[in-house]
Amino acid sequence: MKYTINLRGRCYKFSLDLISLIDSLPNQRSCWIIADQLIRSGTSIGANLIEAKASSSRLEFKKFYEISLKSANETEYWLGLLKDLGKTKKEKIEILLKELREISNMIAAGVIRLKNRRVVDF
Repeated sequence: MKYTINLRGRCYKFSLDLISLIDSLPNQRSCWIIADQLIRSGTSIGANLIEAKASSSRLEFKKFYEISLKSANETEYWLGLLKDLGKTKKEKIEILLKELREISNMIAAGVIRLKNRRVVDF
């Protein structure tokens, strides 16, 4: 239980840090588009983990975790693109990418555990 609370908390903080980064981007069309995608995918990570709490079945619970992992993968793509475009300090993005990779690993481990588990005990 502590594991999931920590994961949800980290996702929430990641969302706040991501929004802060987005708010610091230059006012350019390319940044608007990337920012829009980042907001959607980056905040979706934690939102889907929260949705999983209200699941009516193990299968539904697992599905929300899988969606969360897909959102994390998409977020990594957009952050990498933003980093390579040089629209903001690379150090800021590197910090977010490091946290995102740790969150992704935690979610992936949960998905693997859920796929291997026969009895519901979450």
